[in-house]
Amino acid sequence: MKRREFITLCVGAATWPLSARAQQGLTPVIGFLNAASAESYAPQLAAFLEGLRETGFVDGRNLAIEYRWGQDQNDRLPALAADLVRHHVAVIAATSTPAALAAKSATQTIPIVFESAADPVQLGLVESLNRPGGNVTGVTQLNVEVAPKRLEILHELFPAASVMAFLVDPSEPAVAEASANQMRAAADTLGLKLHVLNASSESDFDAVFAKVSQLRADALIISAGTAIFASRSGRLGALATEHGVPSAGPNHGFVRGGGLMSYGADIIEAYRLTGGYVGRVLKGEKPAELPVQQATKIELTINLKAAKALGITVPLTLLGRAEEVIE
Repeated sequence: MKRREFITLCVGAATWPLSARAQQGLTPVIGFLNAASAESYAPQLAAFLEGLRETGFVDGRNLAIEYRWGQDQNDRLPALAADLVRHHVAVIAATSTPAALAAKSATQTIPIVFESAADPVQLGLVESLNRPGGNVTGVTQLNVEVAPKRLEILHELFPAASVMAFLVDPSEPAVAEASANQMRAAADTLGLKLHVLNASSESDFDAVFAKVSQLRADALIISAGTAIFASRSGRLGALATEHGVPSAGPNHGFVRGGGLMSYGADIIEAYRLTGGYVGRVLKGEKPAELPVQQATKIELTINLKAAKALGITVPLTLLGRAEEVIE
């Protein structure tokens, strides 16, 4: 299926009235809640649907999905979550940290399967990873926890750097605060000065790179775990190239857009696991008894073309550790 056809199918499913779909016998019905948009999250959504298929559920055949997209506006998520609750969906797939928090606030009875880059225990989503308790379980990338390693690798690539900038999304305060604290500690350990910058929408990106220049920062690191950065990673990578800023992002989309390197969990795998957990809950397993899964695959991607343009020589030892090298 072509990308445009796939997106059209997803958007069309979101607008087809639930009552009409129920008349066709398409049950059960699940809710899919995400902070971004269907177009920007097409690969992740495809992986989620694959996970459902692996457990025997196919949208339009023996399952119906009500899609609710925040369109990069996190303040819309509580109302969207409440709407899914009113529709009495069987399960809410709350993908992205703000969506998970909104879903948990909306219901204590409907099962919730989340996908999040941060520690779900610290976020208050579950009581523990092994015994979540309540109506919530899910998948974590723990991408926030590997953020300091992103800084270490960037410093290995660019050892002359002494001043770093770190970009977070203040509209996702739980992730932003945890990420900034960990990155400050890592910068102190490496003897680096760190500036924390903010962006909550794509319209903020140009100002971010202007600030990087104003602060005379040597390099920029992009926070993981935020919907806007994940969905606009290619744009951020392109801006890094345009401004000649050595940079590190959380996923390979950033590098393919022109960024120097990325290091982080495989978000596609996380969404596939999330779909699989939704299928297991539909089959009768209880969220309280399903341990939170961790997407443990960590990927390093390096852009040799960007490195050459920046005058950076990539050590062979680092190239040997990379899962993907763009030349």
